[in-house]
Amino acid sequence: MSCTLYLLADDGLIPNHPSLPLLIYEDGLSLAGPDPASIAEETFRRNGWGGSWRNGIYAFHHYHSTAHEVLAIVQGWARVQLGGPQGITLTASAGTVLVLPAGTGHKRLDASGDLLVVGAYPPGQSWDLCRGTAAERATSLANIRRVPLPTTDPLFGETGPLAELWLNRSHPQSEEHK
Repeated sequence: MSCTLYLLADDGLIPNHPSLPLLIYEDGLSLAGPDPASIAEETFRRNGWGGSWRNGIYAFHHYHSTAHEVLAIVQGWARVQLGGPQGITLTASAGTVLVLPAGTGHKRLDASGDLLVVGAYPPGQSWDLCRGTAAERATSLANIRRVPLPTTDPLFGETGPLAELWLNRSHPQSEEHK
């Protein structure tokens, strides 16, 4: 498994996070078994991330100013844009896990018909839905600054890339960790 990180800039509409990078865990989950969504849910729960759900990714630019979010592609694939209209585009397939710091824009551009995503949040965090409007900007920026850091990595618990890169704050702009 490798972890790629991106520190995404505020584009004036989508704030992204000012200091925490987006983490992309390629092949982060082994989904062998009859119910891959349950594997993701159990992994997240075991590592302290809850409030899990099963669905897809909205087909419009949005972000959450009140929570960090983990997204696991458990079936199919999705082409997503991360960071807003000026952000990055990637294709994520089953097993890929995205850890989005509060404020990180995300949008589904395309997907397989069988796409299934499992999402979850750190303890005590509940999400809001922001679309990058001028009316919500001041409140969203204040909310993002107040969202506490998670205490665990959603895949590895007390170790792993999130612990190293978010909790220790020793990250460069963008790079790949193996």
